[in-house]
This record gives sequence, structure tokens and C-alpha cells, in this order.
Amino acid sequence: MIRLLHTADWHLGAALQGWSREAEHRAALAQLIALAKDRDVDAVIVAGDIFDSLNPSAEAQRLLYDTLRDLRAACPRATLALLAGNHDPAGRLEAPRALFELAGVHSVGVIARQGGALDLDAHLLPIRDSSGAVGAYLLALPYPRAADLPVAGAEVAGSTVVWGVRALYREAVEAARARIGSAPLVLTGHLHVAGGLESEGAERRILVGGEHAAPPDIFPEDAAYVALGHLHRPQKVGRESIRYSGALIPMSKTEIGYSHGATIVELGERGFASAEHVAFERSVAHLRVPAQGAIDVADIEKGLAALAIDPQMPDSARPFVHLAVKIDGPAPGLKSEIDAICEKFPIRLVSLAVERPQRADAPQVAPMRLAERKPLDLFREAFEATHGVAPAEEHLRCFDRLAEEE
Repeated sequence: MIRLLHTADWHLGAALQGWSREAEHRAALAQLIALAKDRDVDAVIVAGDIFDSLNPSAEAQRLLYDTLRDLRAACPRATLALLAGNHDPAGRLEAPRALFELAGVHSVGVIARQGGALDLDAHLLPIRDSSGAVGAYLLALPYPRAADLPVAGAEVAGSTVVWGVRALYREAVEAARARIGSAPLVLTGHLHVAGGLESEGAERRILVGGEHAAPPDIFPEDAAYVALGHLHRPQKVGRESIRYSGALIPMSKTEIGYSHGATIVELGERGFASAEHVAFERSVAHLRVPAQGAIDVADIEKGLAALAIDPQMPDSARPFVHLAVKIDGPAPGLKSEIDAICEKFPIRLVSLAVERPQRADAPQVAPMRLAERKPLDLFREAFEATHGVAPAEEHLRCFDRLAEEE
């Protein structure tokens, strides 16, 4: 039996309206380390978005190194694998590889090749059980960037990007199978798999060229488990053995109701056996006022008082509050008025939504979320509106490169 701890989307260094999340991260990571030790896991897989930005702060990097040190102490024999996500500075995860290897940590920032072929020595890792025997292998693949994908020919139908991602995984799995035979194989991926539920405002559609989702059948049926990162809601996609572990902490108000934590996976002799999502306790509360709908401005103070928050609570533990108010007509100075009210309470106001009653004679238009539009489609429309002609292939390739560099 092989036991894995699957985690992702730590987003170290993230802030919420200028407020640091380090205290929350440290509390969640302490629970992660305790879980790994308690379950005596054979491997810890961090499936991307370790950092929140391509230029992480010194504090964020220190927190990563502290966590790796404590994980290694808690799980002396476990395979520890870090995979780069779209938020991560791939080079910074690659650069300390020699030092990571001294601690038994495998960091994979980019797709590595030797002579044009996938370098399995960089991507294929054995996972050993408590007896020291190899019970499975991990095929560690990071977020697929434009340069990692094979070039599709003119005969390819549909999305060339999805074709490229599928071809990359096919190549990697075939190479791994040639080396390990039929042994249980665990895959990783940091991408949006079709059917996964995303969080509005917290996740970008990330495949190159505006194509945002790959079908789950890019992962072969004989894969024992697929450890995914990018979507912040813990969930399965397509089949039981393809899963997002979800983020460690809420990254936006749309994630208040999520069960943040990590996933424990067990593999038997025939591959996937079970997956258990383990929820973590939140060290900082995320509250919506009111719980549903919107509140009158005159009732805000009463609503905040009803939270009954200890005024002696330290600043780093004060809850984040997402406030929704309803007004009828102009409201000059509204934000200043609300800020003055909130200052009376031990809270941190991080979002303010204003709702106005819709006029009876106003046309009913179905709203479209920006997340429902593909970036490439928006680029095509903007280009044609500006120049009066559709963008050429050269323009689309330039857009792909810029989208990749973002």
C-alpha cells in the first residue's frame, strides 16, 4: 500500500487588500505537516502555485524553506515533490535543485529534455513504501508552457493547444511505461481540466492561446492517480482518480464556503484505492455580512456588532469581512462612511459590494462573466474593432507569447 499526500495552490506571499496572509499560511502548513506525519505518507506532492507571484518576497521563500525542512523532519523517508504552476517562477524552483536534492526534495519547474526526448531522470521519481520497496512511480510534470508543447500540423482539428497538451502527456506516459512497465504510475498536472468548477476572481484560464480547459481523457485510464493543481475547490474531475486537492486557504470571497485542506490518497496493488479530503481549521475567519443578500447602510453597525468579535484579538487574527450593502439612489461618501463604521470593530474589511434596486423599466440582460470569455476571443474582437480586419497568424502567435509571459 502506498499513501500520498496531495496538496496544491499554496500561493505563499499572497495578500488580501494589502493584508498579509502569512499567519494563515503558517497555521495551514502546520496542519499539513501534522497530517503528513500522522498518516505516515510515502510521498508529498505539491501540484503547483507554491507562490502567488513570479517575484515572491523573501518572507514567502523563507516560509517555503521552513515548510520543506519541517516536512522532511516529519516524514524522513517520504518522496517530496514540488511542481511549478502558472503563478510560480519556474527558474527559482529549478535553481536550488542541487540543494533541494540534499534534503531529498525534488523540484520541477520546467519540462526537461535531453536530445529532444523527455528527460525521465528529471521527471520520473520512485515512491517507496515503509519497507523501502518501490510501490509506485511519480511522473512529475509542471504547468505546460508554450515552449513545452509540440507544434501541431495544419491537419489538426480543434484546439491546437489541447492537442499539444495531449501529445505532451502521451509522450511522457509512453516514455515512463517503457522504463517502469506496468507499475502503478501517478501523474501530476497544473492546468484547468474540463468539468472542474472554478472560483470567480481567483483563478485564470491558463492554457496557452486562450484555450482554458483540457479534457480529462488526456490522462490515460491506467494512471493510478492524477494530482492536479490550479482550481481552488477540492474536487474530482472525470473519474475518482483525477483530483484537485484545492487551495490551503480562501483566496477570494467566492471561496468562503470551500472546505480547504489536502487530500490523502491510497494506492493498492492494482492502482487507485481511495481518496480522502481532509479539511483544515481556519486560523482566521472569513465572514460575509450579511450571510446572504445585502444590508442597509443604517444596519451595518448592528450587523458587525452581532459578530461578537473579541476586541482584544490580535491584528493578525482579526476576521476578514466581505460586506454587501444595498442603497437606493446616489451615495456620495459611502466608502468613507462605511470605513468609519468598520473602524469601531476588530475586523478587516476586504471587499465591499454595492447593490442597487433594478428599475422596473430597465431591460433584462443576462450578465456575462469575464471568466466566461476566452482571452483569445477578446483579442480577436479587439483587433478587428481597431484595425477593421481579423488578426493574422503572426498576430496570434505574438498574443500566445505575451499570454505565456504574463
